[in-house]
Amino acid sequence: MVSPYAHNLDPMTTAMTAFPADGYTARWQTWEADGDETVTLRWENEGWTAMGDVGREAVSYVIRLSPTWQVRQFLLFRDADEPDLWLGNDGTGRWGEMNGAHREDLDGCTDLDLGCTPFTNTLPIRRLQLDEGDAAELVVAMVDVETLGIIPVKQRYEHLAPHQWRYTNLDSGFTTDFAVDRYGLVNDYENEYRRV
Repeated sequence: MVSPYAHNLDPMTTAMTAFPADGYTARWQTWEADGDETVTLRWENEGWTAMGDVGREAVSYVIRLSPTWQVRQFLLFRDADEPDLWLGNDGTGRWGEMNGAHREDLDGCTDLDLGCTPFTNTLPIRRLQLDEGDAAELVVAMVDVETLGIIPVKQRYEHLAPHQWRYTNLDSGFTTDFAVDRYGLVNDYENEYRRV
């Protein structure tokens, strides 16, 4: 069944474990062990802040999230103290840049996807809280960290079994299954990332 949002929030079947109040850190390594990433989650200003450092691509990011895991702000740093990219979302799918320019091409995107990290898979997983057997199709803002290009991409997330998910890029046809931990963070993403 395809659902645009969670229809059942029974904590016994859908809710992920709450992150610790003092924050949480997760680490991944690329499949070929040629790079690693650390992401730290903190509760601040009535929402979650995720701060990640991705070694292979030499980038850092900050994603500010609402309590229900909706992206509110995204900052990408490559080689300077100031962000190379700064996007905001008003919560209704309307995106804008730091200078206030409305990004009409991203209107309707509900989530954000960085191909250099498995962390962004957690955003729709925690936001949607799908029951096992349910799936959701969504449009996300996909960021290329090299060019700073951002395009809307259609994706599908399917909750296969406890801690098992399937991701499909509906534009390219790419599909992969992966396991998540009790927090909804990716464990191993075959041929891409492994948890360390």
